[in-house]
Amino acid sequence: MARLRNLVILTGAGVSAESGIATFRGPGGLWEGHRVEDVCTPEALAHDPALVHRFYDLRRAALDTVEPNAAHHALARLDAAWPGELLIVTQNVDDLHERAGANRLLHMHGELQSALCAACGIRERWTEALPPDTECPNCGMLALRPDIVFFGEMPYQMERIEAALAQADLFVSIGTSGAVYPAAGFVQTARHYGAATLEMNLEPSGGSHWFEESRMGPAGTLVPAWVEALLATA
Repeated sequence: MARLRNLVILTGAGVSAESGIATFRGPGGLWEGHRVEDVCTPEALAHDPALVHRFYDLRRAALDTVEPNAAHHALARLDAAWPGELLIVTQNVDDLHERAGANRLLHMHGELQSALCAACGIRERWTEALPPDTECPNCGMLALRPDIVFFGEMPYQMERIEAALAQADLFVSIGTSGAVYPAAGFVQTARHYGAATLEMNLEPSGGSHWFEESRMGPAGTLVPAWVEALLATA
C-alpha cells in the first residue's frame, strides 16, 4: 500500500443500509414497497407525478431519522487525512457522507435534498416537500422534480469519474451490488488503466470476479479497519 497515492472509492446502498436506509432493491425487486419502475423512471414521472414526488418526499423526510455510521465516518477521516488525490463516488442519494464530514465527494445518481428544473436545468437545494408543479425559483416554470437520476438517464459527472479512474492507483468498491451500470463497470475501467482493485461487501457482488481482492463483511467493520491500515502507510 505504500506506493498508493490516487484513490477512487465507490459506495453503494450497502454503506447506508447500516444506518437504516433501505437498499435500492429489496425482496421481489421492490424499493420501500414500490416497483422500481413505478418510482424511478422518466415514464413513471410522466404517468403519475404525484406518486413519484410523494415517494421522494418521504425518503427526504426520513433522512432526519438516520445518522452516519462507522463506514461513513471512516471515509470522512480518510478524506481529511489522505495526502494524495481522492474521490468518493457515491450511488447513494442520501446525505450521510456529507454529515460525516466527507468533502471530496460526488453523487452520481443525484441527491434527495436537491430539486432539478426540467425546463432550465438548474439544481436547487431542497429540504422540504416537493409537490408536482412547484415553481422553479430560476425560470418560473412549474417544472421542479426530484434531482434523482432515473433509469434511462445519464449519471452525473461521468467525465470527472472517468478522469479520476484513469489516474487511480487503487479503486475500491464498498457496499455495491455490481449490477447497475455504468458504476458496475468502474472496476474494469480502473483495471484497464492499471489500478489495483478492492471490493468490500456483505457478500460477493455481480462483479466480484473483476476485483483482485474481495473482503466480505459489514461495511461498518471492514471500512474503518481498512482506513486505519491505509493511513498508517501515508
